[in-house]
Amino acid sequence: MQLNEGKSMRYILLLFVFSRSISSISTISHLQDTTSIKELDWIVGCWKSSNSKFETREHWMPAAGTMMVGMSHTVSDGETIGYEYLRIEERDGKLVYIANPSGQEEASFYQSEISDKKMVFVNPDHDFPQRITYYLLNDGSIHARVEGEKNDKIDGFDIFMLRVDCLK
Repeated sequence: MQLNEGKSMRYILLLFVFSRSISSISTISHLQDTTSIKELDWIVGCWKSSNSKFETREHWMPAAGTMMVGMSHTVSDGETIGYEYLRIEERDGKLVYIANPSGQEEASFYQSEISDKKMVFVNPDHDFPQRITYYLLNDGSIHARVEGEKNDKIDGFDIFMLRVDCLK
């Protein structure tokens, strides 16, 4: 009888160790799926894009808590033609880009891809855009791509921004 009890105890012990190992692996896997707002530190600061028609400035503040706050301001011929309040926040281990553009409803875009030089947010249910991408280029500038479907075609625009002094 003791031999059977000994075998039973070993099986129970092995089962316990196995279940704890699976639990640890599951926890590690979950941690790897999460993204921290701190991973976007590369976008912090002031950025400027300009051409002969308009100038756009975008400013991203450092992350505090679980949120990063930004704003955008576009001027043409000395007149404001658009502005936007922006934020990126952590929700359930993922990042959400929230845009509140002048004259429009707030829209949320959900993390699709995040790295040390790229962030992609999508919302296939939004009218336009459905995808917002920021790339940090090797020269330290940013390429932003805003795109989505319009009239059954993929449409979009690119913004190339240089880092600038926030006070100038």
